[in-house]
Amino acid sequence: MTTSNYATERETTEGKVFTVTGGDWDSVVSGTDPINDERIVVNMGPQHPSTHGVLRLVLELEGETVREARSVIGYLHTGIEKNLEYRTWVQGSTFVTRMDYLAPLFNETAYSLAVEKLLGITDDVTERANTIRVLMMELNRISSHLVWLATTGMELGAISIMLYGFREREYILEIFELITGLRMNHAYVRPGGVAQDVPDDAIIKIRELLKLLPKRLKEYEDLLSGQPIWTERTKNVAVLDVTACLALGVTGPVLRSAGLAWDLRKTMPYCGYETYEFDVPTHADGDVWGRYQVRLAEIRESMKIVEQAVDRLAKPGPVMVADRKIAWPAQLAIGVDGMGNSLEHVAKIMGQSMESLIHHFKLVTEGFRVPPGQVYVGIESPRGELGVHAVSDGGTRPYRVHYREPSFVNLQALPAMAEGGLIADVIAGGASLDPVMGGCDR
Repeated sequence: MTTSNYATERETTEGKVFTVTGGDWDSVVSGTDPINDERIVVNMGPQHPSTHGVLRLVLELEGETVREARSVIGYLHTGIEKNLEYRTWVQGSTFVTRMDYLAPLFNETAYSLAVEKLLGITDDVTERANTIRVLMMELNRISSHLVWLATTGMELGAISIMLYGFREREYILEIFELITGLRMNHAYVRPGGVAQDVPDDAIIKIRELLKLLPKRLKEYEDLLSGQPIWTERTKNVAVLDVTACLALGVTGPVLRSAGLAWDLRKTMPYCGYETYEFDVPTHADGDVWGRYQVRLAEIRESMKIVEQAVDRLAKPGPVMVADRKIAWPAQLAIGVDGMGNSLEHVAKIMGQSMESLIHHFKLVTEGFRVPPGQVYVGIESPRGELGVHAVSDGGTRPYRVHYREPSFVNLQALPAMAEGGLIADVIAGGASLDPVMGGCDR
């Protein structure tokens, strides 16, 4: 009997059977496909057009499938929260407005609400000031969602919607400029109220926007909702159900697109939101398509709130608390440059008394003192729960201010949405979170 030098053998009823082991199988396969079991690491960003700012994504790929995804932040390194410790409480508004630069008025309002809570003057803020805050925040929510729609459309190949979204956002920025003097980074909402009243020409422009926007929203939906490429790139893509959202702390439109109607304007109202009529849109699928539908619906609900707020402004009233030891300046009058006090106002202060002049000087240069303590205030920003933890040691400057920023929290959901999917879906999934890196790197 002869034995094989290449394989073991045994006799069966069917004849002799050789058992061949894979001694050379790996080399045969590797000769055909040298990277059959290898993974490659791709750095997407931090200068990538689809990363919503300076976000870096480290993706481990097997073919086009994402096996591991990591978010890397910190490229803006603004240090705003630390800088607040070296400025007065009023000056803080100028810093926080630059965090989430697509929603500056939300940053300012959350900060001001926290300072007012420390001061114990929440109920003293005038009705008109609260109405103006609501008006400005809802206009800001619309403009933020328009930027999301524009940039996400561009990333998925819909170039037209990029142009149209920014066109309507420009209209809102012009309204902001009429009211605050600036298109962005307004420092308009301040502890105790707002910097100045809404002028009549801004009211006219807001009403024009309310007539224009419904037609434009219909055009957006005609462009996108029935478009087969858009639906293929968004439906059943980057799914995150309600359980995962709650486990990861995800809030805002992403949570509501998974079916949970959690909105702080309804569940924990502030600034008088409980007196406005509006709905909280939700969707059941928890995918990119659902987030698109929720944000479009939220624009329509914000328009309802804006209309109600504009109607309420017909009744005049003060826009700052009456306490002159807090209101800065106590009798507000803006100069011709839109900054500082008017000369007439300064002359009036100087003509009253030396005590009045000294008090005004100390209020502007040193600021007011805030009783020691700590508070947390949360509001509903375009990206979710925006929270402020403010600590006072009794001085004229914050001891510590820390923001619970929804972009930062929501980004941790990206690996859960991306891993196991295609690299192309990382773009859609990441965009649907709507992260703003100014909020992450604060």
